[in-house]
Amino acid sequence: MGYYKDDAQISGSVRDMVLNDQWWRNVDFVLKITTPIHDMIRLADTDTPCLHLIYEMWDSMIEQVKKDIYKFEGKQLDEVSDLYSVIHDILIARWTKGNNPLHCLAHFLNPRYYSKHWLDGGAGRVPPHKDREVSKMRLSYFKKFFLIPQEFAEVKEEYAKFSSCTQEFNNHDSIDDRWTSSPHTWWTNYGQDAPLLMNLAMKLLTQPTSSSCCERNWSTYNFIHSVKRNVLTPQRAEDLVFLHSNLRHLSRKIEAYKTGETRMWDVGGDSFESLSVVGILEVANLSLDKPERQAVSFGDVDVDVVVEE
Repeated sequence: MGYYKDDAQISGSVRDMVLNDQWWRNVDFVLKITTPIHDMIRLADTDTPCLHLIYEMWDSMIEQVKKDIYKFEGKQLDEVSDLYSVIHDILIARWTKGNNPLHCLAHFLNPRYYSKHWLDGGAGRVPPHKDREVSKMRLSYFKKFFLIPQEFAEVKEEYAKFSSCTQEFNNHDSIDDRWTSSPHTWWTNYGQDAPLLMNLAMKLLTQPTSSSCCERNWSTYNFIHSVKRNVLTPQRAEDLVFLHSNLRHLSRKIEAYKTGETRMWDVGGDSFESLSVVGILEVANLSLDKPERQAVSFGDVDVDVVVEE
């Protein structure tokens, strides 16, 4: 109504835009090309161990964005799209800025990327040891991590056997489990013959991709030790943060965390300074003063065991 009173022409243009089918098709197109980007960022913002998945997540995201743009423009994938070129340059620039050695190390230590199932799952896929860029970075990082010449030579030998599935790694279970087992499980079961690589893999393959999971504890501390509750002792505040964090982890065991309105409720919710404006977080708020609600939320999970420090 403000537009109508102040400027009838602006009000009319807004009305025409909202009623224009092409405008809504453009909105739908923007949502389609940004959804893969949003989904990747959302996953990377959790504390799920996915450092070893970043390379594949980026490649899959860029490929999906390309397909959506070319479909909207009615072009073949081998044609040139000015819009995709611009978006691709932006994404690559962001990847170049955020990429670090840990992403590369975790990528080539993931047994999944050497399995036949994964290689046959998409066009142009190659194992990490056959990727020129990744191989060059791998040798560079090996030199930084293994400063003793003997260890540097040993880790290169271990990687050669691991990547080519030869000698100790040349057995049916080891090769088959590269696809079916989680990376951490695979290295636990089969990595004893490559101790240097195994030690590195155990550290990297259980890491999240960002520090947001750590920063959420600081946000939780701000909730608890606020202006209204500034007389809490440091130990009491620390205990309450510990309880809140464990309740969050418990909530992730229920199905509602994966689906429905409260899906991934804690990702992004802690960025608010006050629970009164959180919105979706209010729906999934787990009150420390209502054990009956906790019992309903967690089912048969023993809360006392999990939250005990």
